[in-house]
Amino acid sequence: MEQATPFRLGLVSMPWSIFNRPSIQLAALKSWLDTRENGSIVTSLFHPYLNAAAAIGTETYHYLAKNSWAGEALYSPLLFPKQKNQAEQLFYESCRREKGLKDLDFDRYVQLLDDALERWLDSLDLAAYDLIGFSVCFNQLISSLTAADRIKKRCPDLPIVFGGSGCVGEIGVSLLHGFSQIDFVISGEGENNLAQLCHTLHSAGDTSTLPPQVFSLKTAAHISSSCPGISDLNTLPVPDYGPYFREMTHTFPTQPFVPILPIEFSRGCWWNKCTFCNLNLQWRGYRWKQADSMLREVRQQSTRHKCLDFCFTDNALPPKEADSFFNTLAHERCDYSFFAEVRVITDPDTPRNYRRGGLTTIQVGIESLSTSLLKRMKKGTTAIENIAAMRQSAEAGIQLDGNLIVEFPGSSMTEVEETLNNLDFVLPYAPLAPASFFLGHGSPVAKDPGSYGILAVTQHPKNKKLFPKEILRNLNMLIKGYRGDRGRQHKQWQEVIKKISNWKKFHDKRNTAHPPLSYRDGMTFLLIRQEQLDGSTLQHRLQGASRKIYLFCQRIRSLDEINQEFPTIKEDTLRGFLQDLCSKKLIFQEENQFLALAIKR
Repeated sequence: MEQATPFRLGLVSMPWSIFNRPSIQLAALKSWLDTRENGSIVTSLFHPYLNAAAAIGTETYHYLAKNSWAGEALYSPLLFPKQKNQAEQLFYESCRREKGLKDLDFDRYVQLLDDALERWLDSLDLAAYDLIGFSVCFNQLISSLTAADRIKKRCPDLPIVFGGSGCVGEIGVSLLHGFSQIDFVISGEGENNLAQLCHTLHSAGDTSTLPPQVFSLKTAAHISSSCPGISDLNTLPVPDYGPYFREMTHTFPTQPFVPILPIEFSRGCWWNKCTFCNLNLQWRGYRWKQADSMLREVRQQSTRHKCLDFCFTDNALPPKEADSFFNTLAHERCDYSFFAEVRVITDPDTPRNYRRGGLTTIQVGIESLSTSLLKRMKKGTTAIENIAAMRQSAEAGIQLDGNLIVEFPGSSMTEVEETLNNLDFVLPYAPLAPASFFLGHGSPVAKDPGSYGILAVTQHPKNKKLFPKEILRNLNMLIKGYRGDRGRQHKQWQEVIKKISNWKKFHDKRNTAHPPLSYRDGMTFLLIRQEQLDGSTLQHRLQGASRKIYLFCQRIRSLDEINQEFPTIKEDTLRGFLQDLCSKKLIFQEENQFLALAIKR
């Protein structure tokens, strides 16, 4: 009996995906289809961001991938030639203060990317494929639209599907209507929906009967608010990174590098309340893998690809399973290194255990050092808890990366002043990056702008430089512009931005042989070493009960807890001692809670 011809699917990840990481989106979809479809769908993966990195240089690519507006601006004139002047202006505005970008020539790099794209397209036998899919996340939109447009010009009848976090719901519908090179959009998780689209096209079925998460011009009017996905992540096959490694070896034959492998512990966010956040539009519900499943995947990928560096793609690790995962690895002898995004952790033991298990870098949603502002952001944390997370990470030897959101709509001067004051106490820890608030599609702020003093939601002014007016007016973009109190916010947050800049300069120029604020324990006394912003160093000695109180406050303690632990010390005396240490920036106080800031050397 003659076997049916398999359906040929090509999946593509464009710039500005991080070049030294394979696309987990493509790899996960390929593994799912290979495992479930028994050869009826043959999936090829393409990573033309590797070609782009080779064309412009890996270092330049690295900096452009971090600067989303500059990267998008380079592709804009390839898709919209009349936008060249405005895109060029945006490019130079975005690059002028950026290390590694400020000396780039716009025209030259546009041409390099154009040539790289054409060479990649020339290498493909497009006629051999039945469907081409683009994974679109964050700053991959214009590059993907450009590549799709070139493919359509070469093969007008070849269907193209877009998917990913940049194509969810109304955003995907507007892309479908705005760009003729797109035939389908998958909203939400892709595994089952992509398989159904392939089967429908293979059998020449009626595309109007596709699931509601698969948009076409026939079905786009019926947007489903539900994006059902895989209910049990433990059933997912291990992502197939083999195609990426083969492309990497071919593209960089004389410049080998060891990639960082993306891994997925969970989907969604178990908190999912932050008012500014729109990172969970494509997910419905929080689901996670069991620690044993995650451990098997890490070991398998490490052995297969000879890599030790991993980055979790999660918005927030599942706490209990993460505890088990890192505790297990802490007792193994393999030198894994992990990056993860985590919620604020205030106790000192968890970061230490995670560090022993290989967690070296974390992205923590600090966002603010003002408790009232954190409350309006619905972060579920306080300023002292955020500072505790910074302290405990530093003591555990984990690098903490975090942002401090400035210009949040409706911020008061009191909140700005609170932030300025609290910045003095976090000087010893790794500087946060100032991040101007942006209005994200689908975020709680975007859904209820009036409650945050936003008078009107508009197109982002930078998108106006990237897209023609007649196209942009009908697009629902991931990042919005708005009118409200922006001028006032910009002005009142300038001192915070300046202070963060000085904070960074302090760390850039200091000798890293010692932590900026540390203690050594003499068992009956403590010696505390404290570096100042001006470069001078202070020494402090705490003896007897003073030492014990300070060590007791290595985690957040209430005044009642301290009183109960040291009942022989009068409360007035205790308060005076704590206030003295607060004035010296050795302890942080918020209401009746206290935290010792020095870390053990």
